[in-house]
Amino acid sequence: MPFELTEEQRMVRDMARDFAEKEVAPLAHELDEQERFPSETIPKLTELGFLSMMVPEAYGGLEADTLSYVLAVEEISRACASTGVVISVHNSLCAYPLSKFGSDTAKAKYLPQLAEGKLGSYCLTEPQAGSDAANQQTTATLDGDHYVLNGTKIYVTGGEQCSFMMVMAMTDKSKGTHGISAFFVEKAFEGIKLGTKEKKMGLKGSDTMELIFDNVRVPKENLLGEEGMGFKIAMITLDCGRLGIGAQALGIAQAAMEEAIKYAKERVQFGKPISEFQAIQWMIADMATEIEAGRALLYRAADLKDRGEPFSKEAAMAKLFCSEMCGRVVDKAVQIHGGYGYMRDYTVERLYRDARITRIYEGTSEIQRLVISRHMLRS
Repeated sequence: MPFELTEEQRMVRDMARDFAEKEVAPLAHELDEQERFPSETIPKLTELGFLSMMVPEAYGGLEADTLSYVLAVEEISRACASTGVVISVHNSLCAYPLSKFGSDTAKAKYLPQLAEGKLGSYCLTEPQAGSDAANQQTTATLDGDHYVLNGTKIYVTGGEQCSFMMVMAMTDKSKGTHGISAFFVEKAFEGIKLGTKEKKMGLKGSDTMELIFDNVRVPKENLLGEEGMGFKIAMITLDCGRLGIGAQALGIAQAAMEEAIKYAKERVQFGKPISEFQAIQWMIADMATEIEAGRALLYRAADLKDRGEPFSKEAAMAKLFCSEMCGRVVDKAVQIHGGYGYMRDYTVERLYRDARITRIYEGTSEIQRLVISRHMLRS
């Protein structure tokens, strides 16, 4: 179904695009080269409301609709995918589950801080629990008015820079997935240690950390929902997170196509711009068509969520298609650039590296196909 953006949604998109072009894009190459977090950008993102899009107004947030959120992540990621993922993780993997499942005490204490730009992260993956997210080894044991957390989480986006985190842990191993619980944890709690900082192929402006929990005492009121709801909360949260990663992939793909078009018009071979060669024209036609198809899938999934309808299958479809499409588009963009596309001086080289992770995190493409097929085969 076609989407006609509301005036407010267009304003959000245009504001994000203007900010991305003026403030985010000029830093993107430097962040990648220096593997540096965009610290100077965070206060500006906060001021514009991009870090409070999924925080309710009652707690000082923007409380934006999901489609507006997707538009913002897409535009910021078009300029810098590392900055885009900061917005995505903070909103969809931290603020969203807290506002949906948190106790009144936890929401009143933490949501205003998230709205003020204190960053949040998400701790699910472990050395032995990747796609098999149910294989959690981190434990949470009730001790009076606190749960005591022990274990290790890996691949935590923003783990070094965050102030808060969603943490999944086993409260009853005998119950399998029904024994997993979700907690909202302050980074300042005693016993949380930084482990390995990963050296990555792309998204070098966003830190990815190992976090170690050593007898970390978490107040009971920081339990999300009830004991045993953690796996369900994690999956619901990832449905929302997949929309953010789909938007990130869209932004990267859009940027790659724009770079390819610009280069094709400037690059002269055999006496004329390569944009006049049919081989190049067809690649650009395919890129544009795939990007628009991904945009339609993603916007529809976001719209379903905003209308309160089931969107898990559609979120998986959007994430699957957008991330796979992004890989194809950036590959064509590098091909159009020829040898220059392989050089770090050209933007498409960074986009090529940044794109690869979108097929892995928030559920691999294979997991998305599993989610979709289960919905289709459900009797």
